[in-house]
Amino acid sequence: EAHMAKYPDRHSAAIPALAAAQRVHGWCSPEAIEQAACVMHLTPGYLISVASFYDMLETRPVGRNAVYVCTNISCSLCGADELMARMLEETAGDPDFNVRSFECLGACDIAPMASVNGTYVGPIALDDVPALVEQIRAGVPPLPGKQLHLRKSTDPNVTSAEGRNL
Repeated sequence: EAHMAKYPDRHSAAIPALAAAQRVHGWCSPEAIEQAACVMHLTPGYLISVASFYDMLETRPVGRNAVYVCTNISCSLCGADELMARMLEETAGDPDFNVRSFECLGACDIAPMASVNGTYVGPIALDDVPALVEQIRAGVPPLPGKQLHLRKSTDPNVTSAEGRNL
């Protein structure tokens, strides 16, 4: 309901509501969609169509650690396909991982890169992958020296996501 209050049309709150359901349940389960539809006075079919359209909304159970490897042109030219293969190899058989390619994450300047549980990391070298996977398993920040939001900015007035000057 809090999401709906921010929008003039309740349909516009579909993505934030589904993202909230995914944070709670790990994916947009039929039960979560049904509950959101009831609260929002929308049909479950509408929310299913929204959830199935957007890549970052999961419509099936997945591992709790989301690793989205950017495979668009800039990242591909810098080795994203090899990075994707190495990530899949390092996490093979681990149900806690949801590793998949992603069309574009909009961080071409740090190619090849990935979104690791929502944190942009890059450039990721193939020899970074074992440490990256272990850090994710341990629940510690992934490759801290390569996190986008921790990089220095040329503009001293720019702040990080935490509101600190960089």
